[in-house]
Amino acid sequence: MPYSPGSALRSVLALSCAGSALFAAPFAHAQQTAAPFAAAPAGVETTLDEISVAATGVPTPTAQVGSSVTVLTERTLEQQQRRTVPDALQQVPGLNVVQTGGPGGQTSVFIRGANSNHTKVLIDGIDATDPSNGNGSFDFGQLLTDDLARIEVLRGPQSGLYGSDAIGGVVSFTTKRGEGPARASLRLEGGSFGTFNQSGRISGSENGFDYSVSVSHFRAAATPVTPPDLVPFGRPIHPNFYDNETVSAKFGYQFTDTFRINSVTRFINSRLLLTGDDFSTFPAAPAAFRSEAAVQQVFTRNEAEWTPFAGFHNILAINYSNLFNRQQGPLDPLATPDATTGLGERTRFEYRGDYLLSPGNIVLFGAQRDEESLFTTSPGSVPNSLRARNGNTAGYGEVQLTPFDRAFLVANLRHDENDQFGPATTFRVAPSYILPFTDTRLKGSVGTGFKAPTLSQLYQSFPAFNFFANPNLRPEESLGYDAGFEQPLGDRVLVGATYYRNDFTNLINTNASFTSNENVGKAVSYGAEAFVSVRLSETLSGRVDYTNTVTKNEITGQELLRRPRHKGSATAFWNPLPGLTFSGTVIVLGSFVDGNRDFSVPRLKNPGFTLVNLAVNYDVSETVSVFGRIDNLFDRRYENPTGFLGPGLAVYGGVRMTTF
Repeated sequence: MPYSPGSALRSVLALSCAGSALFAAPFAHAQQTAAPFAAAPAGVETTLDEISVAATGVPTPTAQVGSSVTVLTERTLEQQQRRTVPDALQQVPGLNVVQTGGPGGQTSVFIRGANSNHTKVLIDGIDATDPSNGNGSFDFGQLLTDDLARIEVLRGPQSGLYGSDAIGGVVSFTTKRGEGPARASLRLEGGSFGTFNQSGRISGSENGFDYSVSVSHFRAAATPVTPPDLVPFGRPIHPNFYDNETVSAKFGYQFTDTFRINSVTRFINSRLLLTGDDFSTFPAAPAAFRSEAAVQQVFTRNEAEWTPFAGFHNILAINYSNLFNRQQGPLDPLATPDATTGLGERTRFEYRGDYLLSPGNIVLFGAQRDEESLFTTSPGSVPNSLRARNGNTAGYGEVQLTPFDRAFLVANLRHDENDQFGPATTFRVAPSYILPFTDTRLKGSVGTGFKAPTLSQLYQSFPAFNFFANPNLRPEESLGYDAGFEQPLGDRVLVGATYYRNDFTNLINTNASFTSNENVGKAVSYGAEAFVSVRLSETLSGRVDYTNTVTKNEITGQELLRRPRHKGSATAFWNPLPGLTFSGTVIVLGSFVDGNRDFSVPRLKNPGFTLVNLAVNYDVSETVSVFGRIDNLFDRRYENPTGFLGPGLAVYGGVRMTTF
């Protein structure tokens, strides 16, 4: 089946016309939030409260939410100069970010010990998971940060609101919305590993119409990612080449005081040249020739908002995603293999409403219908192609209550009916209470999660390897809870800690004969997250986070792979002069269990690593800024996962220009 980005774009345009709607954000009435406490600009009064949308579905101060949530704002991303999502997420507590080498490498996120495919990923409210992916895990490696207004990371089972995949948590991305007079910006950046990045944005609003169009180009032409000790003598070592072009557009039009239409579209085109493995030897070694992985992805959401009277807000939306991937290699010019391709599509029809009963008391409700499909080609296999589809219908409800002063409660319930495996019902309850006099915030949550079997697990067989699909698979399930506190110490210090536990059942693993998958797995994870956030002065602030995670496969009794027991991070921001900002980030990852590159050694100890990153921004004028950063300051050679080098010492610099 021939494929081109144009075919995906044509599908998007057709849906846009059918939807008669334009999208601005998953919940367009959400307001832009203040920067996190640790990243507050000098001279601006900072409160300990942040706003979260992902935690409840409507903008809510985090002090009123029992769930554990981290918010990274546009300002934080810009000050730290995090250009890719994997780099930005490394500082978030409770997460382990695993990337196969440098930019563009396959990137997985493990939240609180859950599997990498137990994370729900939303881009402007669009389910971003690829239906053609074998185990349903999301590749964070293709996401750039230039157009992002905020990243929210919600930890713990969240299926009561978000349905399948939200066993470990939710990562929600919201792109920038046009505001104020017309404005154009341009950023140019260059540096180590053949890096040359450009981004531009045009945005504004006038007469009820708002718009934001961003174009980003990221290129890292020569990132060394292959450990030399794995390469046979005399075999060349090739660096990774990565090129990413991302275009995003967000539009909205306010027809009347009660009716608005919104639209968002995101297109990603990327190409990665990487060194794969040569399996002609045992153990496998890095191949003599590079392989190619190409990705084209389109995400779009079109919606109409209607508020017939104050306090009653309604959204009708159509989401569509089209994700194409192509792998080929090793690219031996004398014997280049045919390419393997995958095409996943998802369409969602959605209604959501929220009604304000009284100040602090909200009812939220909604319904969704999802259709997902895959088409894969694998030359040499029998059969060499597969088409499959599945659907899901769901309804959910949530209450957000303030039963009495300083007490808050969020509770939700969701029921899914899957066309293949039938019903699944999930819930979440998250109370929070602020004690008088001390202002201690007590918080907690308990909830359930599930993950539906993927289309590949249900329908894709590999007869040549005596491995067959299992259409009778049931969803993976989890029950999780957490409890913690946050304590302000004066106006400048906030401390907190949270204990959590998750029990995973019905995990999908291979059966004893290695001929199919079965729901036979059980696991547990538990631990604690703690932090201290400080504003030392009007110009200097910082934050320290620590995460302890214990995991166990309850069938084998062994620790789960790629879940470090200890993780710490520290961030600091210093604004010594007007327009001049320094930032520093330290990431400390403790040792963890992993397999070697080809898993011929299934369990070994990875020693972990420490990274130090520095960045500086200076506003030369109101329209021109210069910036620079140093990543991995001490040139730490580390592998996460084992067998793939992380980038060493790197220096970058550039200029940003803005017109008003």
